[in-house]
Amino acid sequence: MTPSDDELLRLMTSGVEDAFATLYRRYQSRVFRFALLMSGCPATADDVTQEVFLALLRDSCQYDSSRGALLTYLYGIARKQVLRVLKRSRPFAQLGGEADEAEPAPVRHLISQDDPLNELARNELAGAVRQAVLALPARYREVVVLCDFQEMSYAEAAEALNCSVGTISSRLNRARSLLARRLRAGGRAGPVSLDTDRKRCLA
Repeated sequence: MTPSDDELLRLMTSGVEDAFATLYRRYQSRVFRFALLMSGCPATADDVTQEVFLALLRDSCQYDSSRGALLTYLYGIARKQVLRVLKRSRPFAQLGGEADEAEPAPVRHLISQDDPLNELARNELAGAVRQAVLALPARYREVVVLCDFQEMSYAEAAEALNCSVGTISSRLNRARSLLARRLRAGGRAGPVSLDTDRKRCLA
């Protein structure tokens, strides 16, 4: 049987190295994707991922399974690490009152699904969505990444971000509105559908 997170943590604190390796393999890619979508930088995502699992090794006793899943706890650590990096570098302009002037490349729907250019257009759209997500203020970006890309529930996201479910809901609605505005400005017609383009944006 596959060992649970709690079992692996118990083994890890007992000095079983394979237990930590199993947890790392189980969650490393998800933590990395979160950090990448939040920062837009693979090197930053690598650094954040390493810090998250070092923190797990160092402070595993701080995890309380009664408050939520281990992945939620790891996202919480990753979020703090990413925000620390963003605070230092501030590389992204924000939408809303301070929208940046550089718009993503235009993305247009093709009528025929069989058109050989459709794949190119879809990839272009995924790039535009990534740019739009990165341009969001951090408080909106993180809820989009967790709920729309990492497919967490509002309750799980609230635990990871240490806020209420109502806050998650209101921020997510605002974030989607800002994304729709930016994508329309970039030539993306119609409503935003993150479900359709999630896998491409994570590629």
